[in-house]
Amino acid sequence: QIQLVESGGGSVQAGGSLTLSCAASGYSTDSLCLGWFRQSPGKQREIVALIDKANVPVASYADFAKGRFIIAKNNFKRTLSLQMNNLTPEDTGMYFCASDHPSSRSTCPKSGPSDYWGQGTQVTVSS
Repeated sequence: QIQLVESGGGSVQAGGSLTLSCAASGYSTDSLCLGWFRQSPGKQREIVALIDKANVPVASYADFAKGRFIIAKNNFKRTLSLQMNNLTPEDTGMYFCASDHPSSRSTCPKSGPSDYWGQGTQVTVSS
């Protein structure tokens, strides 16, 4: 099985930055559809950013993340990262990384991967 472990969360003031990391084990990230999600109490989990498994990975972002967040992966280290800049209190929540099952599928689902999840890391942004 694939295991995902997030780290890097914490508390930061509005306007600050945080970089989250997700370590994957079991399979190379080169074989996986990967993404970051977040969830606030009383709200559904939502996509933050996705990245596919092309040789030159293609990233996609939720509207609220465009221009502020950067998703990237290192296939040698088997890590996924999310650089978050210009944070606002609305960015507060639990952030999760996710992957799909390794497969021969060449494209990733638009809804994001959902087969494996990390434990989550808390991000709190104060005003």
